Amino acid sequence: MSHLDISVVICVYTEDRWEDILAAVDSVRRQSRPAAETLLVVDHNPALLERLSEEVRANTTPGEEVRVLANAGPRGLSAGRNTGVAAARGEIVAFLDDDAVAERDWLRHFAEGYEDPRVMAVGGRTVPAWASGRRPRWFPEEFDWIVGCTYRGLPPGRVRVRNVLGGNASFRRSAFAVVGGFATGIGRDGDKRPLGCEETELCIRLTRALPDAVLLIDDRSVIHHKVPAVRERFGYFRTRAYAEGLSKALVARSVGMGKGLESERRYTTRVLPAGVARGLRDAALGRPGGAGRAGAIVAGVAAAAGGYVLGSLRARRSGATFSVPGTAPGPGPAATAGRPRARGEAP
Repeated sequence: MSHLDISVVICVYTEDRWEDILAAVDSVRRQSRPAAETLLVVDHNPALLERLSEEVRANTTPGEEVRVLANAGPRGLSAGRNTGVAAARGEIVAFLDDDAVAERDWLRHFAEGYEDPRVMAVGGRTVPAWASGRRPRWFPEEFDWIVGCTYRGLPPGRVRVRNVLGGNASFRRSAFAVVGGFATGIGRDGDKRPLGCEETELCIRLTRALPDAVLLIDDRSVIHHKVPAVRERFGYFRTRAYAEGLSKALVARSVGMGKGLESERRYTTRVLPAGVARGLRDAALGRPGGAGRAGAIVAGVAAAAGGYVLGSLRARRSGATFSVPGTAPGPGPAATAGRPRARGEAP
């Protein structure tokens, strides 16, 4: 097994998740393969920063390293993650959502992936923990990414992928030295519109800069992600799907439509039609929720497509920009400044 040290970064932003944050930290403490350190990055919330600092001082045991840091960049998840990466001492940096708990062997399975020196990122499987105690009957598994979880359509086992999912992922720290950090201006910002895709954009930049790099998902690296009641509602489902379309438009602007939508094409042409057919079949057999799942898939696709079209138009009209640490701010092509050009990539 790899003997590389692993730093765990947990980005936090609100005291409303206090118990969830403590549970996340405790799950890192209980790992079968101990983390070298846990970094709690607080997103522009002085009260939470002070409270967590006091909690860590009072409850950190000898030999355990837990640090509390203030987000050193603009508000938002991307800058929080970049702050954690900059402060991390481990050769591997793992990310855990602040409302999730990791199973005991989470880091052990991550570490196994890095025995191959070509591997630059390893992600895991994220299981929803529904506030109601069970999945809403109308909620299709194909759209579990809506609530930050692994969705139907991803291949099982340890497999090579285009990108890992950010709430349950790890990277070699050296990867960030090559491509910079997560792009700000794409991902989430507290409770504002639930944008995403910052990890997708980073992973595509990474494999362009390092064409031989391998990115994996190992479904044995499991975390359980809390899904609050508000996210079990169709209104959130539709809003999040729309926001995903907006985010995908920014990713396509950054890395090009080919790479930016490569995985999505298979998902929309194979996985989702199969999901609709399955839902309609269940409805015909009188099984609860079948028609609702089929309808939700169609509505989700429509919302995401609408967001993508509008996001693309806005980006072209406004010259939408974002920045990557270590690179010049700018639209997609300029955001690749400061990294090696991949073989065959146009200047």
